Amino acid sequence: MDKILFIFFIAILPFTGTKPPAQDKNGSFSDHQETRTSVALAIHGGAGTITRENMNAKTEAAYRAKLLEALDAGFAVLEQGGPALEAVTASVKILEDSPLFNAGKGSVFTHEGKNEMDAAIMDGATKNAGAVASLTRVKNPVSAAYAVMKNSPHVFLAGAGADQFAEEQGLEMVDPSYFWDQRRYEQLMKVIEAKKQTKAGTPLQQPPLMDPAFSDNKFGTVGAVAVDSKGNVAAATSTGGMTNKRFGRIGDVPVIGAGTYADNATCAVSATGHGEYFIRGVVAHEIAAQMKYAGRTLHEAAEDVVLNQLVALRGKGGVIAIDSQGNIAMPFNSAGMYRAYIRKKGQGKAFFFKDENEGLK
Repeated sequence: MDKILFIFFIAILPFTGTKPPAQDKNGSFSDHQETRTSVALAIHGGAGTITRENMNAKTEAAYRAKLLEALDAGFAVLEQGGPALEAVTASVKILEDSPLFNAGKGSVFTHEGKNEMDAAIMDGATKNAGAVASLTRVKNPVSAAYAVMKNSPHVFLAGAGADQFAEEQGLEMVDPSYFWDQRRYEQLMKVIEAKKQTKAGTPLQQPPLMDPAFSDNKFGTVGAVAVDSKGNVAAATSTGGMTNKRFGRIGDVPVIGAGTYADNATCAVSATGHGEYFIRGVVAHEIAAQMKYAGRTLHEAAEDVVLNQLVALRGKGGVIAIDSQGNIAMPFNSAGMYRAYIRKKGQGKAFFFKDENEGLK
């Protein structure tokens, strides 16, 4: 009798414990649950020569306030159970509407004195993505990228066609004069003048890394990454590009896998820096690939790519990255990077300088 009871007990054991791992549509097994409670979001507002010596109290307060505002906007979506895609869009739109950052309203000028904007967004759950480049009339470029992802069979639209698509989608359009900013225009004039003073014959493939006429030089890009209550991750990035850019130059931001990438199985990444190097290094995807194929953690992968691989290429900048467990990494190899993250309502944290402890490890 005892032997029969023992056999019965062993037989029912698999059904009395935790729910067995679920099999996904690809046949892989995962212990990931349908829902989760912890959510998190991180944002950036550009990297470069951001030091205490180059920033007064008033400027620092302005940047900090806007970063925290963007955090709160995105986190409000997550807190209500909304998707990561909506959260990153909400955060990026706040930054695009501020002249403090080189995106949307604060976009820098091309050599011809125009504002041309790029943006991208990616859904880690489906790997669906949308990207736009060289927009001139869309108030919030990230919204155009979202519309491309959701409402078109394409991934990447550029130029007048991208503007036309956004208008047909009912997005808010503005006159190009909306993007005019006197400070940005003065930057263009000083950069053009500085280039006249340089020696003739400077190779075209080596444009100035930053605006040489300013002590607070930075690579202007804004971005956000988030994980929602279902464990889905997303990334969004937006930029006005490089001051004095010519010949229709497009950087890494709208290039999926370079400046923007998201995959639930690994992470979501938004980059900021000298785009040419981020494109060559396929930086955002490289971080995900190291996690997927080399078994590295988010921090290990992000730091290797930004602090080793990019440095070897002589590329400057940084990334923000998040995984489905809410781990966050924000490495950069420049003097500073505007960055911030939030995990609980009202507890957003913003950082500018290299020596600040983010408390992420």
